[in-house]
Amino acid sequence: MKPDIHCELIPRDDTLHLIGALDAMEDKLLDAVEEWQLLDESGHVPATPSYQHAAEAQDLSHDVVRMAADFARNPHSANRAGRDVLAHPAAAATMSSHAAQHFTETAETALCLSRPSKPTDPYYLANRMVIDHASARACLRRTSESLRGAAKELNDHLDFHRFLPAPSHRESTMPPPPGPSGRHR
Repeated sequence: MKPDIHCELIPRDDTLHLIGALDAMEDKLLDAVEEWQLLDESGHVPATPSYQHAAEAQDLSHDVVRMAADFARNPHSANRAGRDVLAHPAAAATMSSHAAQHFTETAETALCLSRPSKPTDPYYLANRMVIDHASARACLRRTSESLRGAAKELNDHLDFHRFLPAPSHRESTMPPPPGPSGRHR
């Protein structure tokens, strides 16, 4: 019995829908990287840093994790193409969680900055905030790169669709109905 290559294919409509969702999420992440700046125009930590980035990063991370989980529940994630694709959203989910953690650490440090105990604390705390915030933004960039990788895998998969003929009715994935037995009375 020869393997049916069509069973390994993710349906074209599902593939196109997933590519669209991945592209939209990648755009949201890249927009966040661009918009979520910590330093002011003069390159200094603002007197009252925003804590909004931590909350918004948690929301983005939740969306990325949900996207990965939804694809993992998809029956096509169990075939070869699906497993190759799933590796990218899984990595993206991890990276987005790291981004949320770094943004939260930035917010925590900002709270400590408002009540320093030593004269040198503001300097060190501001540097720590800058490092945590930059790390968070780097994690968001890596998250978007992972999602871009998943979209590339799916686009390659669509190219594979083009090389295979559509299954004919005789090559259907359903087995033929049982025929009459060879014995008659």
